[in-house]
Amino acid sequence: MKEPIQLFRPEIDGEELEAVRQVFESKWLGLGPKTAEFEKAFAKFIGAAHVVGTNSCTAALELAVRLLDPSPGDEILVPAITFVSTAHVVVYNRCRPVFVDVDPATLNISPEDMRGKISPKTRAVIVVHYAGRPAEMDRIRGIAGGIPIIEDCAHATGARYRGAHVGAFGEFGCFSFHAVKNLTMGEGGAVAMRDARLSERAKRLRWLGIDKGTWDRTPDNKSYWWEYNVDEIGLKCHMNDILAAIGLVQLGKLERMNDRRREIVRRYRLAFADLPWLDMPPEDDEIHRSAWHICAIRCRGVDRDDLSVYLREKKIFTGVHYKPIHLYRCYGWQPRLEVAEEVFPRLLSLPNHSVLTDAEVEYIIEAVRAFPG
Repeated sequence: MKEPIQLFRPEIDGEELEAVRQVFESKWLGLGPKTAEFEKAFAKFIGAAHVVGTNSCTAALELAVRLLDPSPGDEILVPAITFVSTAHVVVYNRCRPVFVDVDPATLNISPEDMRGKISPKTRAVIVVHYAGRPAEMDRIRGIAGGIPIIEDCAHATGARYRGAHVGAFGEFGCFSFHAVKNLTMGEGGAVAMRDARLSERAKRLRWLGIDKGTWDRTPDNKSYWWEYNVDEIGLKCHMNDILAAIGLVQLGKLERMNDRRREIVRRYRLAFADLPWLDMPPEDDEIHRSAWHICAIRCRGVDRDDLSVYLREKKIFTGVHYKPIHLYRCYGWQPRLEVAEEVFPRLLSLPNHSVLTDAEVEYIIEAVRAFPG
C-alpha cells in the first residue's frame, strides 16, 4: 500500500466547494441565512422540533446543561467511556460528574449501574451513543423517570433506535460535525430540543446572551436595527454560514456514506469471524441501527498496543476510543468502574469511513489476519 490508510477521512468534493463559493459570493460569512437553513433541514432529518447550530458538540452539550439551570453541586451522570468533553461540560456549569460504568457488550451507559448512581442531587443524565450505536433509551428513560436526559450524539448522526433518529428521545440531543465525523463541516455542532422557549434562549446564549443575531439586525429591520438587549451572560459559540453550507451538502450524502461504513463493518465481521483473539462490536438489529462512526474491536489474549504498532508499520492507522474519563487526574480519585477499566486496554479502532476503497479494506483485513499475536 503506497499511501497510509487513515483511521478517519472526510468525504468532501466539488459540491462542498461550490456551496462555500456561493456563501463567499453572498458576502455573508457569519451567523446568517445558511445557518438557519441548515438548522431547519437537520431538525427535519432527525425529527426534532428545534435545532440550534453551534461551533462544536462541546458547545452544544454545554448549552444543554446550562439550559437546565443547575445549581452548584448538582450531580450529572456521565458514562465512563466517552470523549472528555462529555464530563467537562458538567464542570463548566459547576456541577459534579458522577461516572457510570458501561455495558460490557455495547460500551454504552449501563442502565443497571446508572440506577445505583441516581441520588436526590441528580440533575440530569448524559447518554452517549458510543461509536454510533443507540443506547437502550427505553430502559434509561424508565430508570431516569422525570430526570432530564441529554443525548450525546457526537458519534451517532444517522443512527436510529426503534426506527427513530437518536437525539429526539431526551430533553436535548447534541451532535458533532467535526472534521472526522459522519457528517462533517470541518467543525461545528448542534443541540436539538422540543421546547420553543428553550430554543430561543439557546440562540441567545450561543451569541453572548444577545437577544438578536446580526442577521436579525440588518438594515431591513427599520425599527432600531442597531439595538439589542443582553439579559444573561452567554458564550460566543454559534455556527456560521460557511460551516452550514458544507453541512447542507453533507446532509444529502449522509445516508449513503453511513451505508458504506456499515458495509465495511460487515466485511470486517465476516473476515474476522474465525479469529479467536478478536471480538467485533455487536451487530445492528431491528431496534438498533448504528451510524458506525467507530469500529472498535477488542483484543483477547493478545496485546492491543502490539497490534496497533504492527498495523502502523503497514501504514494502517488505528485509534483507541477511549480511556475511561474517571481515570484522568483532573477528576481526582474516583471509585473503580470494573467494566470500563477491564475493556479499555483491549480496545482498538480500525479504519472505517466512506472513502475507504475495497482494495484498502482487503489490505486491512489481510494485515489483521496475518498478525502473529
